Amino acid sequence: MSDFKLSAQLKGHDGDVRAVCFPAPNVVISASRDYTVRVWRKTEQHPNFDATITSQGHAYVNSLTFLRPSGQYSDGLVVSSGNEPIIEVKKPTATTTDNAERLLVGHANNVCALDASPNGSWLVSGSWDGKAIVWSTDTWEMAQQLVHEGDVKSVWGVLAYDESTVITGSADGLIRIFRLEGLKDAQVRPWRTMSTGGVVRALCKLPTGSSGHPSGAEFASAGNDGIIRLWKLNGTEVGSLSGHDSFIYSLASLPTGEIVSAGEDRTLRVWRGSQCVQTITHPAISVWTVAVCAQNGDIVSGTSDNMIRVFTRKEDRVADGQTLAQFEESVRASAIPQQQLGSSVNKENQDPKSWLQTHSGTKDGQIKTVREDDGTIGAYQWSTGQGQWIHVGTVVDSAGSSGRKVAYKGKEYDFVFDVDIEDGKPPLKLPYNLTDNPYEAATKFLGDNELPITYLDNVANFITQNTQGATIGQGSSVPSADPYGTESRYRPGDAPPPPKPKFLPHMKYLALTQSKLELALKKLKELNEKQIQAGNTRIAMEPSNISLLESQVGTISQVPSTSGDEGSPATLEAAKTIFSIIAQWPYSERLPALDFLRCLVVQPKVAALSDRHYGNIINIALRGALDTRDPFQGDNKTLGAFLEKGVDEKSVNANSVMMALRTVTNLFSTPEGGKLAASDVGTIVSFLTRVTGTNSGQQAIGAANINVQIALTSATFNLACLAYRERKKSPPEESVDLGALAEIINVVETTVRKQSDGEVLFRALMTLGMILSAGGDAKELAKSLEVDQWVKHAADKTSEARVKDVAAECLAYLK
Repeated sequence: MSDFKLSAQLKGHDGDVRAVCFPAPNVVISASRDYTVRVWRKTEQHPNFDATITSQGHAYVNSLTFLRPSGQYSDGLVVSSGNEPIIEVKKPTATTTDNAERLLVGHANNVCALDASPNGSWLVSGSWDGKAIVWSTDTWEMAQQLVHEGDVKSVWGVLAYDESTVITGSADGLIRIFRLEGLKDAQVRPWRTMSTGGVVRALCKLPTGSSGHPSGAEFASAGNDGIIRLWKLNGTEVGSLSGHDSFIYSLASLPTGEIVSAGEDRTLRVWRGSQCVQTITHPAISVWTVAVCAQNGDIVSGTSDNMIRVFTRKEDRVADGQTLAQFEESVRASAIPQQQLGSSVNKENQDPKSWLQTHSGTKDGQIKTVREDDGTIGAYQWSTGQGQWIHVGTVVDSAGSSGRKVAYKGKEYDFVFDVDIEDGKPPLKLPYNLTDNPYEAATKFLGDNELPITYLDNVANFITQNTQGATIGQGSSVPSADPYGTESRYRPGDAPPPPKPKFLPHMKYLALTQSKLELALKKLKELNEKQIQAGNTRIAMEPSNISLLESQVGTISQVPSTSGDEGSPATLEAAKTIFSIIAQWPYSERLPALDFLRCLVVQPKVAALSDRHYGNIINIALRGALDTRDPFQGDNKTLGAFLEKGVDEKSVNANSVMMALRTVTNLFSTPEGGKLAASDVGTIVSFLTRVTGTNSGQQAIGAANINVQIALTSATFNLACLAYRERKKSPPEESVDLGALAEIINVVETTVRKQSDGEVLFRALMTLGMILSAGGDAKELAKSLEVDQWVKHAADKTSEARVKDVAAECLAYLK
């Protein structure tokens, strides 16, 4: 069987090509970090393809699948998603100005994997939020959530194996097989679970019957260990394929039963049986994605040099001689970091180039380094099909320009930074080499030190800012692997760097759960003793109530990893105890209970609790913060009715208001909390307007308290995020109607005009940005309120780049 040769090169993307589909011989679909999805159609002039930009988003597009043509959609449908965790469904003939057929909302983070069932009756998605979701294409709604228990981190790969089987691969090293047939449950548990020992990134179905794999394998997996594993559906591993030198990002199968793989070692490889029969090196660090055209057996790849390449075995579809020569020359001109080839490269002990004339390789894809005539080190790759060594690049040094290394834990690095995470504690060490990807180094640092992934951007930016101007070796800088595929590459010292990721829209709700509840509990105990001594035993806590609260310290502020938990009985009883304290204790003594409450609401089912005298958790928190009567009156009046009577700003404790605002913010951490907030938007907005004093004759509460302002803008952001999500549903929802949005915009404007703290300004502008990015009537409302003037004012009030950047994004929406 002949080797694959280059057929066409598709140039047009301005960022890494992260996903490709090959649904027909004359159609290629691609998704890129330039925020676009493009449909490429072959022209009559071989081998040209013309592209149409089908979708233009505001964030990296990382995943893609194609729904086969149906009665309603004769051309099929393009399904895509990415860092903006909305799954977009569009016709392949659509342009950027055409509306999507459907927008699917359900994930809370980057959607990194998509696949469609063979008959097109459902889609399956995988995300960094640790979830895999099955979506019905009849109703365009979430049909089932595939349960991934434990520390999943990310579901990197999804495979719609057949109409009743889904296979997933995740960062916890597990492959899970789910059976959907006959199930009506909203949550589906795995039928089989297999461990691979490493991050699973790619899955593909293998043909069966006469063209099936010789091992009898029914599907394949691959990931960070560089090994392709072959599996039966019963969970048995029947073989493995080794040859890649780094992470494998993508797999596909040919009609012949051969397997195609692609990864971080710059190669696309073709496997027949247990042997690699062809290795195609690309002039790029990462070959992110591969796909196969089932009709003609051609292969398409997408890479980190922004290119798409089609390869074929048919001579009549091979590119012309000039195009082939240019491709081979671009591969030869590639610079390969010495680090990528391992420690075996000794520049002083290399065979001369003439060695290649007398020695053959032992396997396809084998790399041999030799000393070139000019003294440089050349890398050559053995091609079994051609029976010769192919020049694939020049090896460059990986040392920093200073030539000095810093030792840390037995290894040498270009830098070892001190990172202060918490006051009063020693700094943490962050080792970094210039050939590392900043996001990879930042992710490893956070994992090693058990720090939240929310610090990722801050740590990565710290690295890039502190390595500006540093160069690698001979002036060539090639980054190392990007195992998480999280962000575009940054080359320290290169100019210009890649485009900055956009802030808007940001689909993940904020939470304010960091706390020291031990101190709050201690204060509650002291105040409880005070109640007993004053003879107020009716409202004092019983010893059993105190024990309940003690049992919750250290756990209740942690947001659960799954939303299906029915809630701990002890936690629910503790919440009822806190309700009573807030409602019945003197106003001056409610603060520690409000602190407990804002942490309790992130736990399952707590937000669904209510009191027949004092109402739901929103009313208890907000009245508890503003109603200075001892105790506050459970008169079943709405907060709006209470506010109409007036609030004595001088008597209100700003810190109590802060805790109430944090409670509102944290409600969005659970489904029942989000549902409650959506049902009571008017009450929340009334509270926000009262705190900021936007109505005439009112004084603001806590205007000089930075913690109040951060809590305030966090709550407004979550409401704007809710409005965005609802308007992107099909059909749209509007629990946050235009009246509420107008009030939220007024709150944000008041905050921006009165505050100067960078964090407050950033969150305030993010709130407005979410309203603008929702589009439609929400965007038109903001325009009618002439927000552009105070957005510019906010950008001028600080030197912080992120504030200026998000302000610029807001202004771009207003054009």
